[in-house]
Amino acid sequence: MPDEDLIELKFRLYDGTDIGPIRYSASSTVAMLKERIISEWPRDKKIIPKVANDVKLISAGKVLENNTTIAQCRSPFGELPSGVVTMHVVVQPSLTKTKTEKKVDKLPKKSACCCSIL
Repeated sequence: MPDEDLIELKFRLYDGTDIGPIRYSASSTVAMLKERIISEWPRDKKIIPKVANDVKLISAGKVLENNTTIAQCRSPFGELPSGVVTMHVVVQPSLTKTKTEKKVDKLPKKSACCCSIL
């Protein structure tokens, strides 16, 4: 694999710590990056993602889709020679989503009444 096809990335976690920098192929997908992040996630953190869908990657202010390649999501200012591109990692565990859904279900249901005058 030629050296030009490799992009050096580091991932900034919610508490300011980093994973990386690590060199990836430009054809690597965001889903592949998420799997790598999960496998290298520090175990001493309070929040630990379980699956790739628990992780959101943000680069240049955009949330990256799983099927996007690194080459497609590179920003123009990320093309500095020997520069490391920083992507931000947001963790949204699936458990939080189910708790939110339960709260919606527990809200009192409004009964609708209607009157008909004949």
